[in-house]
Amino acid sequence: MNARTKVLKIDLSRYKYEVEDRSELFERWLGGVGVAVQLLREEMDVGADPLSEDNVIVFAIGPLTPAYPMASKTVALFKSPLTGNLGESHAGGRTATSIANAGYGAIIIKGASRTPVYVVVDNEKVHFRDARGIWGIKSSLTAGRIIAEREKGRGMRTVMRIGGAGERLVRYACVTTETYRHFGRLGLGAVFGSKKLKALVVIGRGSYKPADAAGYRRVYEKIFRTALESDVMNKYHLLGTPVNVNPLNELGALPTRNLKAARFEKAEEISGEAFAEFNLGRRVGCSHCPIACIHIAVLREPYEEESYFYKTIMISYDYEPIYALGSMLGVGSRDGLLKLIHRVEVLGLDAMSTGVCLAWATEALEKGLISEEDTLVRLRFGDHEAYLRAMDFLVEQPNDFYKHLAQGVEKASDAYGGKDFALAFGGNEMPGYHVGYATHLGYLIGLRHSHLDNAGYSLDQKADVRAMTPKEIVDSLVEEEIWRQVLSSLVVCFFARGVYKPGTVVEALEPLGIKTSEEELRELGRRIYAEKLRLKMDMGFTLDALRLPRRIFETETPHGMLKEEFFREALDYYKQKIENLIIS
Repeated sequence: MNARTKVLKIDLSRYKYEVEDRSELFERWLGGVGVAVQLLREEMDVGADPLSEDNVIVFAIGPLTPAYPMASKTVALFKSPLTGNLGESHAGGRTATSIANAGYGAIIIKGASRTPVYVVVDNEKVHFRDARGIWGIKSSLTAGRIIAEREKGRGMRTVMRIGGAGERLVRYACVTTETYRHFGRLGLGAVFGSKKLKALVVIGRGSYKPADAAGYRRVYEKIFRTALESDVMNKYHLLGTPVNVNPLNELGALPTRNLKAARFEKAEEISGEAFAEFNLGRRVGCSHCPIACIHIAVLREPYEEESYFYKTIMISYDYEPIYALGSMLGVGSRDGLLKLIHRVEVLGLDAMSTGVCLAWATEALEKGLISEEDTLVRLRFGDHEAYLRAMDFLVEQPNDFYKHLAQGVEKASDAYGGKDFALAFGGNEMPGYHVGYATHLGYLIGLRHSHLDNAGYSLDQKADVRAMTPKEIVDSLVEEEIWRQVLSSLVVCFFARGVYKPGTVVEALEPLGIKTSEEELRELGRRIYAEKLRLKMDMGFTLDALRLPRRIFETETPHGMLKEEFFREALDYYKQKIENLIIS
């Protein structure tokens, strides 16, 4: 049985597991998201309740894992409890390498345990461990530390676990892997919680040998050198994604105080440059990645009633949490922002959804749609201490308001009003870009409703975009998303998309025994895109249900004020385009 095509199926309801060889699936769909879409369709009733035992999780890696640098991501597919349709999340760290070295191309988790468990995959063996002693521990960091001390395999394993948010079924709870990476968006943590699954540990002891060792070394060296010498990759090492804060603020594209503005007067204080100068403690990288884009800040806090005694906390920071918990909430203190980032890390919350939900709640309180009896704390833009308490309430859900807010900003605004300033696209909370038409169209039509689906925010920053028609922008977004299906099947980090261009991908696959062409790869991306869209629609997604928050038309972008007519024309064209894609 070829290790690159083995699928491990774990049934939590029966505490059983089996291994299948699915070589025909990997040959046709490559790996990663291409294979995961097919496995999810096979294993799950599309009408399943996302928080029932009928939901299924598929983790999948690609043929470049662990062969090449930056092929460090694992794809997770599931039915999202936040949107009610297809959920897709990617994480780095050691997940992909551990799964590959354990001998699998994909892992499927079905059913639900009767009592809390964590599952250990140790190469060909699977163990179901009693997790009742750690269920109820709100800190994902503490839970991870306990499991790491109990289990062997240090340096060869990944520990994917949830915190209190996942246990309490917050619809945007994440799964933390290692210490600083996450399956962040669309609520995989809540799916873990609904299955009484505290953690999945994968220990990989195997090794990898390419079909053509000499050809492999040549291509590896080329990719490695390109990555190290690339200006694009270098910025990720030096400042990381927070390098975006100042440029976006200068453009007038940084969402601020629930997008009431697009410039933040304290942006410089929470910029990548400021973090690097005053807080940066170290950089770390995902397994098998030379870039080390994960930036870790040092926060020193005094112990209460103790002079000159401090605890030091190491906190990972990226652009997304800086936007969502910084400018979006009007928080301009770096220390205050780091405390908020640390709290979402501990509780196991998605930072972007949390920030957008709390920003909406703050404005709803300002407008009198809700009261302090609902929020239990006076939420004010810039007051990080109030937001720290509110995050705890999101997990504890002590009243109806927080129960609604824990379901996402869309559901909360359904219950309390304020839909016009509830910043969600397809049910997923807004990413941190307010650049122009391509940005918001990208959120709307992307199959994850994510900025990473099609990089509309990047298209909006190109000089010639102002001359593009709605149809041309849609075509560009869809073509980019189609190619990203290939990258998500390989599976490589999107930061390395400038390294893994089509020609390089063809060259990299050949020593691994996979012969293809650029045209065949693009056609594969088109087929995966269509398959994913079909599955999303079968789960209940409809274009007619999409809405654009009124707030995006009220706050100026670098392209001026946005017009609804442009979006209507673009969406009408997109409907026709995807009909042709699905039929073909």
